[in-house]
Amino acid sequence: MAKRYWLMKSEPDVYSIEDLRRDEVCHWEGVRNYQARNLLRDQIRVGDGVLFYHSNAKPPGVAGVAKVVKNGYPDHTAFDPESPYHDPKSDPDAPRWFMVDVAFVEAFPALVPLATLQQTAGLEDMVVTKKGMRLSVQPVTREEWRIVLRLGRRAGKERAPRPRESR
Repeated sequence: MAKRYWLMKSEPDVYSIEDLRRDEVCHWEGVRNYQARNLLRDQIRVGDGVLFYHSNAKPPGVAGVAKVVKNGYPDHTAFDPESPYHDPKSDPDAPRWFMVDVAFVEAFPALVPLATLQQTAGLEDMVVTKKGMRLSVQPVTREEWRIVLRLGRRAGKERAPRPRESR
């Protein structure tokens, strides 16, 4: 199966790219949206690339890169009454929620802000740039991946994004 690409959101005060750098690998647990759950359970696979996005930050944006190192499996935090992600309706015999494991690849020199993503040619259809799109796990096309990597690796070098062409 061909490698796929994803954007996964995390609030940096909860779990940041630097936390992942320190831990090297983490469970991507706590997703409580059925559409995102379906991606974690059915589509995201070992080897897929992940854009690590800091959400609910000022500014929000892509902070770095991770990769999937374990396919979807039941999110055990749903069964733990002490967990903030506990779901009393989730049954270990018929799990409702899933997670994957991701590993640190790189942190960008500087965050690639959402505003930059929205202004960059080639990212017009990227899910995260759409108004009201709050899904915590999102697909990313191969071309969007390449553009964001290019932006991230040169972040902080004060280059303006290419202007969009008129449609």
